[in-house]
Amino acid sequence: MPCRRLTCLRILAVLGAAHPWVGPAAAQQPAAADTSRPVVLVPGAVWDGVADVPADGWVVVLRGARITAVGPAAKVEVPAGAERVDLAGTTLIPGLIEGHSHLFLHPYNETQWDDQVLKEPAGLRMARAVAHAAATLRAGITTVRDLGTEGMADYDVQLRRAVSEGIVPGPRILATTRAIVATGSYAPRRTNYAFEPPQGAEEASGTQQIMRVVRDQIGHGADWIKVYADYGWGPDGLAKPTFSQEELTVLVATARGAGASVAAHATTPEGMRRAILAGVETIEHGDAGTPEVFRLMRQRGVGYCPTLAAGEAYATYFEGWEKGKTPAPASVVEKQRSFRAALEAGVPICFGGDVGVFRHGDNVRELELLVEYGMTPLAALRAATSGNARLFHLQKQVGRIAPGMLADLVAVEGDPTRDIGALRRPRAVLASGRRVLVP
Repeated sequence: MPCRRLTCLRILAVLGAAHPWVGPAAAQQPAAADTSRPVVLVPGAVWDGVADVPADGWVVVLRGARITAVGPAAKVEVPAGAERVDLAGTTLIPGLIEGHSHLFLHPYNETQWDDQVLKEPAGLRMARAVAHAAATLRAGITTVRDLGTEGMADYDVQLRRAVSEGIVPGPRILATTRAIVATGSYAPRRTNYAFEPPQGAEEASGTQQIMRVVRDQIGHGADWIKVYADYGWGPDGLAKPTFSQEELTVLVATARGAGASVAAHATTPEGMRRAILAGVETIEHGDAGTPEVFRLMRQRGVGYCPTLAAGEAYATYFEGWEKGKTPAPASVVEKQRSFRAALEAGVPICFGGDVGVFRHGDNVRELELLVEYGMTPLAALRAATSGNARLFHLQKQVGRIAPGMLADLVAVEGDPTRDIGALRRPRAVLASGRRVLVP
């Protein structure tokens, strides 16, 4: 069983003290931000999250946690006594929004998934999650949708609280607690062990049990519900649907009734189709998506997180792929094909790399692959800011640089609307107005 909440919060308090680079109240604590003195940020240019090009010579004025003014330096009225922060040579952009993270996992070439779930103590996993959250924030990711703790129950909710209360540094966290899986379909595989292994997700079967599980997760603090619409199971071990159409429809309706949204892991056309018809808001992976399924996603406004970086990592770890030296394996080729089909169909693209499979803090790798496989840098950047804000119902708070929005901001060297690699050069990061990384 994971550690008790009080014990974990004590661990978090100790770990938070080990990160002197961030103030005592971090990204999710806007109420505690200093409101005594306004701040004016003076970058080389400002990209507001939607425009076609950055605006040269613009400034951004903050007071406490929020933006109060944006525009040309000659026209913006800067309050008397405002602190001036010189960010010359940078482009100021909205904080990035990661759509598919697992803060309680670390790369599988370090420790395989089964061993993380079965062998790593809860305190160690919480400590790792704290470090992962800090690395993520320093990389310019100011909001994270964490899609399952993989054996750590609702401790993403506890981490969310610790960040919110300023105990540890980290991005704003949208928590899902445990993914929901059909009974017998997930892992660790029961056939591999001489005991009944604890599962990395919560099992359910039938509409009544599904309703109970969804309500219980929301009662434990889940912002989103994640469901596995399909998985590799059965005698042949191949991916196939796990829940019926009725079960998925009831799951989504129950979540919506409580104000929660649903994300679905789906890698087969039928699993994707059932999830879309049930009303999920994003599809994760979608490796075998067809033109017909992607058209249905576009029609219903369902977002697509292709998790290209996780696919690259899997192929490197387990298939011996050396990118640039050996041919891409079939798994990577199929993922590229599906992603390009989704682009052609006009599906809303979600920035979400399945971080945890690869290193936290390297989230930008997903954006680099989105561009490598067909998106423009501008389109990828929109997906990571205003696009994900809309998909996650945060568009009134984050994802754009505009008066009234939270001051989640990143200053990078270069122009990321033309060179996505500029995102690897953050000079300053602010979360709800607080300076996480400063020049």
